[in-house]
Amino acid sequence: MTMRTVASLFAVLAIGFAGPRAGAQSLGIGDPAPKLEVKSFVKGDPVKEFDTGKNYVVEFWATWCGPCRTSIPHLTKLQKEHPDVTFIGVSIWEQDQEKVKPFVEEMGDKMKYRVAMDVVPEGKSGNEGAMAMSWMKAAEQDGIPSAFIVNKEGRIAWMGHPMEMDSPLERIVSGSWDLKAAADTHRKEVAEKGRFRDLVTKLNEVRRGGDAKKLLEVIEEIVALKPQLRVQVGLLKLPALIKLDEQDKAYELAKELESSPVGTDPNGLNAIAWTIVDPNAGMKPNGKLVKLALELALRADEKTQGKNAGIADTLARAYFDSSNVSKAIETQERAVKLAKDAGKVDPGLNERLKQYKNAAGK
Repeated sequence: MTMRTVASLFAVLAIGFAGPRAGAQSLGIGDPAPKLEVKSFVKGDPVKEFDTGKNYVVEFWATWCGPCRTSIPHLTKLQKEHPDVTFIGVSIWEQDQEKVKPFVEEMGDKMKYRVAMDVVPEGKSGNEGAMAMSWMKAAEQDGIPSAFIVNKEGRIAWMGHPMEMDSPLERIVSGSWDLKAAADTHRKEVAEKGRFRDLVTKLNEVRRGGDAKKLLEVIEEIVALKPQLRVQVGLLKLPALIKLDEQDKAYELAKELESSPVGTDPNGLNAIAWTIVDPNAGMKPNGKLVKLALELALRADEKTQGKNAGIADTLARAYFDSSNVSKAIETQERAVKLAKDAGKVDPGLNERLKQYKNAAGK
């Protein structure tokens, strides 16, 4: 069932940008801008290099990128407001560069600035183009659209989402931008990002090892670094607390999760309930926690009009752990039927139904 892996999904959600680390960031704010290495310009006069005394915006996009269609008209607006700044949109990560020119033609005046295509070495994939590597990968910018502002000294003065570029660009053009302060802030953000990435790696290692105490320690480090992720990691912390027999703390956390945005959604309620009663978690919740799990599962079941197999499965388990075996069997039979009607096969559903029937002597 999808919700059986909800803790892993929440961990992935918390990770966000934190994937395997390919290496330290080699392009940051204040650094000299890399060379312009493009295959060709499909719109506007070609630019071969950055001239001293002139500001540039280098923006990365792709024909398949939905958000890029939203940001492109905004870049056109900024180009109109700053005619002395040279805007260059570079198409990267394309699987078929033949689509670039027709796309640009289709956009027409919505894309009224220079447009170029990345140069991809023969035999390489679209994400291994020269600009993709020397700009995006070097700066650890892993999503598009993404923009860089190059100042009059040929240095990277700002990088980020083009929809957030208005104020920095205005200040860079006016000469009021503090490059040193921006570089210091960026370095701190990069350091924090690296620290977070390391903690997530450590978190995954500890989860695989099954050490609940160490898991709680890593989670606390993550929350200290990023307090906004307290809820996301809560469903990882909850089973660890129960496993360590810190039942009162587990109950408080479950109630906190219930009061958070997680508790407004039936799948969220189901996730909390299943985390408590999961028979494969190697833990035994006390009666107070089981009662709460039953309440949450009932609410989730009501919100879905009793038509969600995964939620019915959780509710049945909560009934079983509450010693109401007859209701557990009745609800599990519903879960099995719902899954079957939906064309889904989950051996665990039938295994749990058999368990409940055996407990009832059937």
